[in-house]
Amino acid sequence: MNCLSPSILSADLTCLGDQVRALDRAGADYFHIDIMDGAFVPNISFGIPVIKAVRGLTDKICDVHMMVNEPIRYIDQAAEAGADLITVHAEACTHLDATIQRIRSAGAMAGVALNPATPVSAVSCILGQVDMVLVMMVNPGFGGQKLIPYTIDKIRELKTISEGGRDSFDIEVDGGVNFDNAALLLDAGANILVSGSCLFDGDIEENTTRFREILE
Repeated sequence: MNCLSPSILSADLTCLGDQVRALDRAGADYFHIDIMDGAFVPNISFGIPVIKAVRGLTDKICDVHMMVNEPIRYIDQAAEAGADLITVHAEACTHLDATIQRIRSAGAMAGVALNPATPVSAVSCILGQVDMVLVMMVNPGFGGQKLIPYTIDKIRELKTISEGGRDSFDIEVDGGVNFDNAALLLDAGANILVSGSCLFDGDIEENTTRFREILE
């Protein structure tokens, strides 16, 4: 199933509730919530209270992307706040296996994210333990960047592994996703598209409908 996960990093925070409800009505499947610590990435964004706030606005999947060093410290809090899916960066975890297991024990789905220059081989040992792999199409930390072309090869590589039968997982892409490249990303093997700047630029309900037409 192909899904759309709006990134609220690009939302108008003065009317976040209205925008989440509008996206929910228009057909968003997930809500992508970026947690940034200013250390793993050069920016600070949302924290646990925002997860809780979004959880109170929608029944859709709260897709929490933890761009923080040693995210194992915050897994339980994120799950308690309402995170359905918690994705951690392979590069940010001293003990990635333990972090994935912590997510599962907290009752959430587990995802692992890869920065553009991190190869798929870095997570080969834990692919059987995750529900989703997030391929970063840009260097994380800021919205509005252009997609890095070579990251599409990693989508294809992951799709081949997932279709091989041993390990099955969703493939999410984040960074520079827009109307012009969405079909290409789906063809490469992605099935969850995170969109921020493109989706929130203009009429968000019309933009959501346009993405849904591509996804379907």
